[in-house]
Amino acid sequence: MEFVQNVPFFSIMISMFSGIVSSVLPGKVARKVNCFMITLVTAMSVWLLVFLIQSGIGSYTFMMGHFPAPFGNEIRAGVLEATMAMFFSIIMLLALWGGQTKIDEEIEESKHNIYYILINLLLSSLLALIYTNDLFTAYVFVEINTIAACGLIMIRQTGRTIEAAVRYMIMSLLGSGLLLLGICMIYDMTGHLLMSNIQETIAKIMAEGTYSVPMLITIGIITVGLAIKSALFPFHSWLPDAYGYSTISSAAILSSLVSKGYIFLLIKIIYRVIGYEHVANSHIFNVIFIFGLCGMIFGSVSAIWEKDIRRMIAFSSVAQIGYIYMGFGLGTEAGVVASLFHILMHGATKSLLFISAMGLTDVSGKSRDFFNLTGAAYRNKVAGVGFLVGSLSMVGIPIFSGFVSKLMFAEAAVQASPMKMFPTLVVLAISTILNAIYFLKTVLRIYTPEKKEVEQAKGFVRISWKEQTVFTIAIVLFILLNIVLGTNSKPIIELLIEGLHNFM
Repeated sequence: MEFVQNVPFFSIMISMFSGIVSSVLPGKVARKVNCFMITLVTAMSVWLLVFLIQSGIGSYTFMMGHFPAPFGNEIRAGVLEATMAMFFSIIMLLALWGGQTKIDEEIEESKHNIYYILINLLLSSLLALIYTNDLFTAYVFVEINTIAACGLIMIRQTGRTIEAAVRYMIMSLLGSGLLLLGICMIYDMTGHLLMSNIQETIAKIMAEGTYSVPMLITIGIITVGLAIKSALFPFHSWLPDAYGYSTISSAAILSSLVSKGYIFLLIKIIYRVIGYEHVANSHIFNVIFIFGLCGMIFGSVSAIWEKDIRRMIAFSSVAQIGYIYMGFGLGTEAGVVASLFHILMHGATKSLLFISAMGLTDVSGKSRDFFNLTGAAYRNKVAGVGFLVGSLSMVGIPIFSGFVSKLMFAEAAVQASPMKMFPTLVVLAISTILNAIYFLKTVLRIYTPEKKEVEQAKGFVRISWKEQTVFTIAIVLFILLNIVLGTNSKPIIELLIEGLHNFM
């Protein structure tokens, strides 16, 4: 085995070890350790991805402790896993850079190292969900992910964040409970926890026709559990407050990565645990297809009525989660690939929007009210450009990642059954129009000049890029990432297709 094949294990352990080290470090030192750790994990993920592409091995399993099942544990790495690990690490690093000033302002200095402990645990749990080949290990890291995410919401210690954290914890534990119940039922039917062993046993069970009803119930329970945790409509009630009132880096990470970790786990369960054909035969795709379409509309309509820019962006996430589940619900490979690309697109764009919104509110008397943002793009030009690019991407303007994403969904709809093609294309068009209404009206608002005397009377300030160097770097890199996904999508899509084929 090549040394590079240890990267998945090292990435998870380095993230967890950084959390242990950060617990005894001052906040500023913990921040540097955290930055170095995420950069290292990103570089290692790139190394692994290059190795997998050049070697042509597709994927491999890593036996931890060299003990076979049922005593041992396994990690599985392939092109898709390495791509997601690399992307998640990049987004987390840029989100922390972009929201650095708010971390220092909104969190007590004595809790700064705790914040970075939570970030380390969150990254390690996301990497574990990506790489693990063991279903129970996945559940353990789902719980670590939940606790870390809850801590990131409530560490700001205001009434709204505590309320949001409690609501998040209640809904998330409900989803975790359903997931655990589904895992217990799978173990009861198969006697295995390793994904590959479970898949083999389920194939025999389905061929024999035994446990057909329990298997249907299990598929439904697991899907609903992970749908709750990833905020699929109508299980999204916790999302607006959680994203709207937490510190900005937390909001960017939660919206871009945490919900996507659960979705990626669902993809693994569909393909590598139960089997795609068995899930399709259960008709669960039809259910999530309907909820996905509803989420696309409801999230966008709710965003239109919002007057708080942070909550508007949060409700937009409800619509984007709907896009992802709608892609799964089409029941085709093209739909799943479109959903995978949308995960990348949404991660790059939504973090950009949250970080940019922070820059706009900072020069508007800290107000997040829509009407106080008049002319904000002139007071903070970097944030204005960032929000403009993010908005254009979400609407689906060419050269940005959102255009490719929506085009892929439209192509996948054409390849789907006639009963799904028409509603998909109609809702896709309606959702795009609604996206244009609430994003472009905000862009027009922030680029509408405000009188200087009015700005002075309200205490508004102006910030140049030289006064926010790290913030500017994060915004520029987010914009470049968006353009790369939008203009150089073909090799990325090919990687996703190759990785999905290795998944089966």
